[in-house]
Amino acid sequence: MNKIILAGLMCALMPFGAMAEGDVAAGEKVFKKCKACHAVGPKAKNRVGPLLNGIVGREAATVEGYKYSKAMKAAELTWDVETLTTYLANPRKSVKGTKMAFAGLKKDADLENVIAYLAQFDPDGNIAE
Repeated sequence: MNKIILAGLMCALMPFGAMAEGDVAAGEKVFKKCKACHAVGPKAKNRVGPLLNGIVGREAATVEGYKYSKAMKAAELTWDVETLTTYLANPRKSVKGTKMAFAGLKKDADLENVIAYLAQFDPDGNIAE
C-alpha cells in the first residue's frame, strides 16, 4: 500500500513532459496532421479545434473562448497520457458526439510521440524546461 502511495506521489511531482514517453521531434512531424485544426506555441489561437497549450494535465473542455460539443463538456476528462492516447486513437469512439472529425492515429509510436510533443508546451505555449 505504501509503495502505491509513493508511486502516485512521484508521478504527481514529475513534470508532465517526463510522463509522456516518446520522441518529441517525431511527435512534431505527427502533429502536422493536427495543424489544420489545432495550434500550439506562444501565439497559438483556437481554430476549428481548441489550442493545445498545456493540454497534459488540463481538464477537457476548458479552453476559454472555444465552443465545445455537449459531449466533450459532459465527458469529465482530465487529459493525461492515458486519456490522450485513448482519445487520439479513436476520438469518436472515446467521446461519442465529439466535434473532432479526425479518424485517429493508428500507430502506437505516433500516439506516444505526438503526446510527448504536446506535453512540452506549458499553458502559455512556452516549452517547459
